Amino acid sequence: MKICSIDTFIVDIPFFDGGKGMGITPTTWNSLETVLIRLEDDAGNVGWGEAFGYFTADAVKAVIDRLISPLIVGATIEDIVSYNQVLQQRLHLFGRYGITLFAISGIDIALWDLKARREQVPLHQLFGNQARPQVPVYASLVRYADGPLAAEICQQALASGFTDLKLHEITLEEIRDCRVAVGSGTPMAVDVNCSWSEADTHSRLAELKELSIAWLEEPIFPPEDYAKLAGVRGGGVALACGENWCTAMQFSAAIERGAVDYVQPSVTKVGGISEWLSIARQAEEANVALMPHTPYFGPGLFASLHLAAAFPQAIQLEYLFVEPQAWLFDVEGHRQNNQFLLPEGPGLGVTPDYEVLARYRRA
Repeated sequence: MKICSIDTFIVDIPFFDGGKGMGITPTTWNSLETVLIRLEDDAGNVGWGEAFGYFTADAVKAVIDRLISPLIVGATIEDIVSYNQVLQQRLHLFGRYGITLFAISGIDIALWDLKARREQVPLHQLFGNQARPQVPVYASLVRYADGPLAAEICQQALASGFTDLKLHEITLEEIRDCRVAVGSGTPMAVDVNCSWSEADTHSRLAELKELSIAWLEEPIFPPEDYAKLAGVRGGGVALACGENWCTAMQFSAAIERGAVDYVQPSVTKVGGISEWLSIARQAEEANVALMPHTPYFGPGLFASLHLAAAFPQAIQLEYLFVEPQAWLFDVEGHRQNNQFLLPEGPGLGVTPDYEVLARYRRA
């Protein structure tokens, strides 16, 4: 593939979540910032990618525009996985993880989409596995930290067709209230975003087990302290981690230390589809399940859908339970209750709504 042009957009769409928008992030979170990438080859084929951009969109766009664009425009790419490693090596001075890998992730997704569109096949066919036509999704709530509100939103999510939930509350009282609200038969996980100490985590495992929590996500800081995670694991509640790990190397280290029950690669963060594939193969060899991190509504979500469809050890996808002011891609059109349907067209099988892109584009 000879790349003749690259365009990078920041599309900033407000959303409503029913709460005050405070909690995990440093300031109010009420907008979905999508770093959208458009690659075009010399035959006029187009591929779309997405780099992680919540609160970091401008920095990620700067890395793409200043550091990656000069390398990729005019380049002929024969092997995407190899090219991914070339980019990582060329840009390692600017960080092996974080913003630089977010940018590479978006480029990598766009290249895979472009390759599949050139070959006129759905993206999942490039991975060689027999794909399932749909993948289960769970409703992932934001953090409310606002009395009974989380429990009310849990009930709303169930009423909209979801059967599985994930909370981001960090107090046992609020977690307990949600369990009471939805009943004992509803699968419910908890992600505390590294808010607890190791001692706190150990002291709370017994009650989390009693509340039938499906898994506990990222209990301690730092998220890459694999030894402490391994010590927490086995306390009666399954452990899930990985949304803040980049490249297959960090996942390999975690798996080797026995740190997790579920690994959670985020395709827009980890290094793109190329790194995701390597992580999936490592997890399969180690008999560790995949629970991909996917709280976004662009190419990252659809790339994750194609990957999960092709890799049966991906148990569920995450579906951020908020109401965007507009849909950049037809996300809801592919959801049927708690199932996400695989698009049938070439590549990702979806393209952006250009009117929405124009209306909400800010860079």
